[in-house]
Amino acid sequence: MDTQTHWDKVYTEKAPNQVSWYRPHLETSLDLIEQAGVGVSGSIIDVGAGECTLVDDLIARGYSELTVLDISQAAIAASKNRLGNAAERVRWLVADITQAELEPSAYDVWHDRAVFHFLTAAADRRAYIRQVVRSLRHGGHIIVSAFGPEGPTRCSGLDAVRYDEQSLHAEFGANFRLISSSRHLHETPFGTTQQFLDCHCVLQ
Repeated sequence: MDTQTHWDKVYTEKAPNQVSWYRPHLETSLDLIEQAGVGVSGSIIDVGAGECTLVDDLIARGYSELTVLDISQAAIAASKNRLGNAAERVRWLVADITQAELEPSAYDVWHDRAVFHFLTAAADRRAYIRQVVRSLRHGGHIIVSAFGPEGPTRCSGLDAVRYDEQSLHAEFGANFRLISSSRHLHETPFGTTQQFLDCHCVLQ
């Protein structure tokens, strides 16, 4: 099963609150985006958004330049349906982030909750980082949330890579200046916990 088919199957067969990464609101992500200080006119891309409500909350806070990308057409369709008329305020992209054709220097903030840790091949991680460098504006912010050193090694039937602050920053390299990092425990809908590492960097 290819990656797109895998995720379409997940989002077709499971309700939003039946996946381990579900949260009603991504409070940590919202706080980090606010701390980036780009203002409500800043251009934000949410990579691998799935069916999460980050876009809903950003719209509610007045952000107007929003792009949502996911590999799953089913996830994008569900999010658009949930938003109703507000979906017209968002640019929607169905694409594999390692292969997507993103506009150069288009974004002030790149947000990724739980995509990067699924890139187990070094070539895919390099392709992802090339996308960030190309599509972020100079001085733009990248906010990545990935499994921490005590996080799971598998999720949704796929292998995952765990990171600490140093190893995650090393993947991105010297072009990225680390602003902050923290770890938190995410409680899944099934009563288990997953350790996440949240990193906020600026493209120099």
